[in-house]
Amino acid sequence: MNASEPEARLDICAVLREQGEKVADRWVQLQLEQTALGTGITEAELREEADALVDALRAGLESDQPVEQLVEAHRGLHQAITELSLLRARRGASPAVIASAVRALKEALLEAVQDLSRDSASLYATARLTDRLLDAAAAVSFATFVEGREEIIRRQSRQLLEVSTPVVRLWDKVLAVPLIGTLDTARTQVVMENLLEAIQQYEAQVAIIDITGVPTVDTAVAHHLMQTVNAVRLMGADCVISGIRPPIAQTISQLGIDLSAILTRATLADALAAAIPLTEASGQATGTAALR
Repeated sequence: MNASEPEARLDICAVLREQGEKVADRWVQLQLEQTALGTGITEAELREEADALVDALRAGLESDQPVEQLVEAHRGLHQAITELSLLRARRGASPAVIASAVRALKEALLEAVQDLSRDSASLYATARLTDRLLDAAAAVSFATFVEGREEIIRRQSRQLLEVSTPVVRLWDKVLAVPLIGTLDTARTQVVMENLLEAIQQYEAQVAIIDITGVPTVDTAVAHHLMQTVNAVRLMGADCVISGIRPPIAQTISQLGIDLSAILTRATLADALAAAIPLTEASGQATGTAALR
């Protein structure tokens, strides 16, 4: 630690304690003048965020933790920085907005420090310490922002998958999943989860997987279909695959894919016609078993 660093730390603490509200006001003003208004973040939200972060900075500097570890180790400070980043990530802000916010805080704090510092040497030491502290804050903020954006993208991708693979109740005890587009591993997982939950919810006995909207069926697609069929059977339901068009049938035959154990139909209407007797047969079997 430099000989002047303890004094610089005390100077920043004094600024945040005596002029914390002024620093927060100036930070909000600078952000409003720059890019914050384009992110959907309101002035009230910026003010609340500024008050929390200024208080957390003061509390962190007043602790006995080294500056190098302060941003990571001080719980309140780390939380305030994390919340700042996540708010911007959720509002669709760019990384440049994060960098701009940190620069604005640094400018607001240095302006207040200049009013308090005793001479150029102490001002230099205080500015150096401010840079180190807020550079560390910027690193944490950016990492949190990236993680937040990735989580939002993953959640939105899953939501799109769920919307694109709806489970439809066609008849009493009969469900259908109309598939459109490529059936990959991620989508298979969503289809399987949604279908199994629907089977349990509606006590379905037959699930129709309609592949009319699937452009091609290769070995991978057939494998994913078999996974789904096996999962449906484990739930005690029958499975029918519809949408087997002539080109699809020819491709399946050429690939040597065995779907002989699965009931298949050319159209969804044909599949429904085949599914209804299956539910009736299942009901009769259940009734017979109850009478024994």
